[in-house]
Amino acid sequence: MSIIIYIAVMAGVTYLIRMIPFTLFRKKIKSPFFRSFLYYIPYAVLSAMTIPAIFFSTGSIATSVIGTIVAVVLAYFNFPLIAVALAAAGSAFFAGFFF
Repeated sequence: MSIIIYIAVMAGVTYLIRMIPFTLFRKKIKSPFFRSFLYYIPYAVLSAMTIPAIFFSTGSIATSVIGTIVAVVLAYFNFPLIAVALAAAGSAFFAGFFF
């Protein structure tokens, strides 16, 4: 029975998160500051969730740093996302043999 309650609460919270902006902001937002603030929120939240996971996923900070450096360098040179992800994971994996 508790799983049904959990699912209902999760559905309610998800619905409220999606419904509240539509009820509060009926007109177009004209403030440049507020518009830029809303524009960058998804990137900030994604970074805040991803960065800690990067450094604690391998169990070794050294291998995580090596994988992150490889990913940043490849992303800087506009490599495709799959190439960046595979190279970063591979470099962290092989660095694990040395650290």
